[in-house]
Amino acid sequence: MSSTVSEIAQLWDRVLLKIHDRLGDQRVYDSFFDKTYVDSLDGSTMIVVANSALAAVIINSKYQDLVDRCIEEVTGTNFQTKFVEKGEIKKIQEERKEKPSFFVNSHLDGKFTFENFVVGDSNREAYQGALMISKNPGKLFNPLLLYSDSGLGKTHLMQAIGNAIREEMPNKKVLYVAAADFVDEYVKFAQGYKEEQSLAQYFKTEVDCLLIDDIQFLVGKKKTMEMFFVVFSDMEKSGKQIVITSDQHPGFLDGLDDRLKSRFQAGLVLSIKRPDLATSAEILRSKITAGGLDVNDFDEDVIAFLAARFSNNVRELEGALNRLLFYTVNFKPTKHITMDVTVEAIQGLVSTTDEKARLSESRIVSVVADYYNLTPSQLTGKIRTSQIALARHIAMYLVKTMLQLPFTKIGQYFGGRDHATAMKGVEKVEKSLRIDPDMRKAVDELKTKLTK
Repeated sequence: MSSTVSEIAQLWDRVLLKIHDRLGDQRVYDSFFDKTYVDSLDGSTMIVVANSALAAVIINSKYQDLVDRCIEEVTGTNFQTKFVEKGEIKKIQEERKEKPSFFVNSHLDGKFTFENFVVGDSNREAYQGALMISKNPGKLFNPLLLYSDSGLGKTHLMQAIGNAIREEMPNKKVLYVAAADFVDEYVKFAQGYKEEQSLAQYFKTEVDCLLIDDIQFLVGKKKTMEMFFVVFSDMEKSGKQIVITSDQHPGFLDGLDDRLKSRFQAGLVLSIKRPDLATSAEILRSKITAGGLDVNDFDEDVIAFLAARFSNNVRELEGALNRLLFYTVNFKPTKHITMDVTVEAIQGLVSTTDEKARLSESRIVSVVADYYNLTPSQLTGKIRTSQIALARHIAMYLVKTMLQLPFTKIGQYFGGRDHATAMKGVEKVEKSLRIDPDMRKAVDELKTKLTK
């Protein structure tokens, strides 16, 4: 019901006449209903100001049904009335102002921060771009679009931006919303469930920074894309920051409105790739620490194995860790987690029932590291001391000769190195084998250990 202030006042006068006639008691009417007036219509609720706090209590408890019947007779609408004392109006207005009319279930998750995001070669640019945007929302690259396969940290970085802005600029209003929820909200608005405020107006007045996740879910929804284009254009013109994630580069989002595609690509578009082994291992260590556990309670070969086996997806990596912890709590309690326990715990998550016996990159690295009294992470990391470099080259040689992997994959496994680096490492070992008996002995012993 949309009415002017004067129309509402006239309506209430007619309601009061009916109440007066039905009561038949002038003293009661004068005591409780005199000088009452309608403050506002909030949806189906009519907020009426009583002449005192006691009058509000009495009417709400004793005369509610009478008032509602009289209002229905006058308006033809089933309003629910709420009588309040004048001093309560300000509180009601503040509550109404704080309550959003759209996206009531959309919230930032405080656990996603820049501090607990593990940075590696695969995501460094995306991290740097996100951090830069969080310091200068709306002033540098707009929009920022992050794209990658599922489970590689897009949502973490996006929400880290929002959390950083809220912490450092509390006056900025940040909205994080999944694109699928934007679709649902638009449908409700278009069907008339959100009549009190236009969706475009909501973004103009209530949002300074829009974080919209999985934009690919807008593809093919023509009307929703049109509305989003209006929202996008208004926010961009107003210098408000927009951050978007997608499962692929916007240029490959077939079915996306060409105007949106063009606007997205005019901003800063950054990709997140699958993490290399070193980054996966560091992510795993951060997850262990975040869970209140001690990384030293895990054998290094366990970390290397899980990082190698589940490096395609951070969620899978976390799921494997959770499975391992569940197993060691409920089936095989132990303080120190070894490779044997790990294989038992996750055998349902991998394709083999005896991963330890199966020759793999992680097994070769673990055996070589143990042979030279090093850790697997030292072999796959960036340190280049002579002993570590020698062991690393031998491990590369064994991976190449025993697994027949391409140099590109070998380089990626050993800390994201390029194929040329892997090739040079293998060639050094091959040359040493021809002239150095100690090298031949070490390689033979390692092969024996690996083929037992």
